[in-house]
Amino acid sequence: MTESFAEVDEGGKLKLPIELAAALGLAPGTRVKLRQCGDRLILQGATSHLARIYVEPTTACNLRCRTCIRNVWDEPIGHMTAANFAAVLSGIRALPAPPTVIFGGFGEPFVHPDLLDMLREAKRTEARVEVITNGTLLDEARTRALIDLGVDGLWVSMDGASPECYAGVRVEGDLAAVMANLERLRDVKITLRSQLPRLGIAFVAMKRNLAELPEVLKLEYRIGAREFLVTHVYPHTEELLAEALYRRTIGDSLRSRSRIRLARPEFTRETAWILDAMIKGHYGPRIEGLEALWPVDTCPFVLRGSTCVRWDGQISPCLPLLHRHTSYLGRRLRTSQAYTFGSLHERDLHSVWQAPAYVALRRRLEEFDFPPCTSCNSCELADDNQDDCFRNGPPTCGGCLWAQGFIRCP
Repeated sequence: MTESFAEVDEGGKLKLPIELAAALGLAPGTRVKLRQCGDRLILQGATSHLARIYVEPTTACNLRCRTCIRNVWDEPIGHMTAANFAAVLSGIRALPAPPTVIFGGFGEPFVHPDLLDMLREAKRTEARVEVITNGTLLDEARTRALIDLGVDGLWVSMDGASPECYAGVRVEGDLAAVMANLERLRDVKITLRSQLPRLGIAFVAMKRNLAELPEVLKLEYRIGAREFLVTHVYPHTEELLAEALYRRTIGDSLRSRSRIRLARPEFTRETAWILDAMIKGHYGPRIEGLEALWPVDTCPFVLRGSTCVRWDGQISPCLPLLHRHTSYLGRRLRTSQAYTFGSLHERDLHSVWQAPAYVALRRRLEEFDFPPCTSCNSCELADDNQDDCFRNGPPTCGGCLWAQGFIRCP
């Protein structure tokens, strides 16, 4: 978090520091959203500012994770071609400011034979570059290459601290091998006196592995992890639905609760039970500030100025819309159709980003004029993302778990 000061001029207009305005993509005439949370004012970035590009190098993977969307789709496996990636690079170079480029999607990036070359070319655009990986293919050569290339961030998926729990989620995965890879990364960074790549751990919380989260968090000390992302499971199957930890909360509205103004707490054994009691239960209180931490009716991809490039060059507004798949919304099986705005074979990245239909969707998501499908979920319109009771056309996002704060991506 960074701090700066704004000024109100004689006309009542808020003047932001030039550096902050540039970072948020706030050019003259830009429309931005303000959110008031008690006595706090939250200024969101401009939806017109392309700040993050997710690049899906491949949909192939060397593991068979129980939590993976690939278990419930019938799409072909493919690698991004050199031509498609060259189009991505051209789009990055044409932007007014370098974005963050995240290599991830729904496959293991290191399965792509040219990933290191792709990372090298992405760094040459002066973009911030990150990779999301399962960590199993991070051998010594790749480790040194990541450091030499100056890759900024490495996110490793780790859903357990014991071999049994880890393998129960990441089928065919070997926790000991992944830990050895990350310890080598730590050691080589120390030897080369490099702070990069900054290591993050992504943990998908479920009933089966939640008790191991404290041990996973200790990786800060063991392997130098500097950031942790804890998200709920996206239930593609009935088995995963039974593992979900948010089923009581999904129909609850943070806005309808009484408010508690809580001083900074000390998390000890003596206070843990009362803090737990305060937030437990379907009609629990609303602790002031949590609505800023966990915003509802907010698309995190629009909020962060994101777009996604599928392996075949199709451009989608978010990761959940990259591929057709099914998931459970409560007990209802919901089909999410893929939704794209064009292909890099036909148009450049900037043209797709500025296409009227894409601009209109970002505006609609910013206002979030969608029905509360996650809490209502009582009619057949929630069975897919093509229509809703507000007469929105596709994609309809009222049933999106990302927009309600339950699912998060790096």
